[in-house]
Amino acid sequence: MAATHFKLNTGAEIPALGFGTWQSPKGETKKAVAYALSSGYTHIDCAYCYGNEDEVGEGLKEAFDSGLKREDIFVTTKLWCTYHSRVEENLDKSLKSLGLDHVDLYLMHWPVAMNPFGNDERFPKLADGSRDLIREHSHIQTWKSMEKLLATGKVKAIGVANYSLRYLKQLLPEATTVPAVNQIENHPSLPQQEIVDFCHEKGIHVTAYSPLGSTGSPMMKEPAVIKVAENKGVTPACVLLSYHIARGNSVLSKSITPERIKANMQIVKLDEGDMKILDDYTAELTKQGKLTRYVYPAFGVDFGFPDKS
Repeated sequence: MAATHFKLNTGAEIPALGFGTWQSPKGETKKAVAYALSSGYTHIDCAYCYGNEDEVGEGLKEAFDSGLKREDIFVTTKLWCTYHSRVEENLDKSLKSLGLDHVDLYLMHWPVAMNPFGNDERFPKLADGSRDLIREHSHIQTWKSMEKLLATGKVKAIGVANYSLRYLKQLLPEATTVPAVNQIENHPSLPQQEIVDFCHEKGIHVTAYSPLGSTGSPMMKEPAVIKVAENKGVTPACVLLSYHIARGNSVLSKSITPERIKANMQIVKLDEGDMKILDDYTAELTKQGKLTRYVYPAFGVDFGFPDKS
């Protein structure tokens, strides 16, 4: 049987499978979250930037009103870039929307600060259309502000997202608290093995997002994925989610369709033979220089990822 939880460096456990809310449309998010929780998901992943935390909060409330206990649900949310100098303020906004007094995990969404007083609350831009960044505000400064949240009781753990090996190596010597998690894009066509290995070595848990390769699920059509799915008698989506758990990482699935929400829970244990098929596919892509990153917002910043540097 595949693992159902992983231990964080705080001693807490994070569910192996989480329910993501990125790009969940308005009017659909509450229903999807409530259905996911009623179906057995115990980790909800959200973010201030997604603009739907009010609805996530309504879905959580419906679940708690139906008898689910808060302590049985793991909630992750994220600090947005325009709030790097106002970390607790952004957390408070998320908590209010979610209807919670604390989150289980608070992540720095991207290691770059944007102008908190720009022309848009979330995505300020300069006259030339580029992102309005505060380049002199280091991600290390932001992390030090996040560390202070631990004493407030409003967060049980803190972590990062979209951190490359370079950024992790900049952060760790300056950190009092080692991040509990690094949430990154991850799938067989972007395994980011150097980050995963480094995180495992340092006791930082990895959570994978966009495990199907983002919009349109392009990874589900890959012959290697289909072959493993046929071997196991499961769907390609099941293989792509199970892949991460076999690697010792948690994973976020995402859908607003009840059938898919439920189907995505069917995690299977992939054996060495299954993983070899997927790893061989990755090795071939690496050799051809065809690894693919699907999520890379136009910040105009070199985040240190080898495929983008």
